[in-house]
Amino acid sequence: MELFEKKISSKQIFDGKIVKLFVDEVELPDGKRATREIVRHPGAVCVVPLTNEGEVVMVRQFRYPFSEVLLEVPAGKLEPGEDPLEAVKRELEEESGAVAGKIEHIGEIYTTVAIFDEKIQLYLATDLTFKDAHPDSDEFLVSEKIPLSKLVGMVMSGEIKDSKTQIAILKAEKYMSGKKE
Repeated sequence: MELFEKKISSKQIFDGKIVKLFVDEVELPDGKRATREIVRHPGAVCVVPLTNEGEVVMVRQFRYPFSEVLLEVPAGKLEPGEDPLEAVKRELEEESGAVAGKIEHIGEIYTTVAIFDEKIQLYLATDLTFKDAHPDSDEFLVSEKIPLSKLVGMVMSGEIKDSKTQIAILKAEKYMSGKKE
């Protein structure tokens, strides 16, 4: 059986600052029809800024949907037509004040596959120098440096809840441990 759903129609029902919501009618693999709600997102980037001392520059910020302050890697959405590498450089400097001598792409994730089309590009930044952070006017952050090894433990214990941060930290740790072999 071919596992493909053919779009029959699409109607945009919300056009927000960041996301757009569509209701699509699709034909299922068995020929029946169904409705799919899709949240379109411009995409995003996140970065693990790793110091020469093995610490990661993390940010704490209040996340309104959960009414919690979460510990995260620096991240942000892509601007229309923006190159992900340029977005990483921008977000890294805005949120942490870091400028990287080396930036490596370490993967891509689909955040919520049932309803969102958001893709986040994951990066590792090393050879860091620092200047003042300058977050967006509506962004309130506190940055701190935490050893990568400690962050892995925090991911595994459930202390770090943000999915992009969990994946980026684990991938960065695996990537760095492979470099030592």
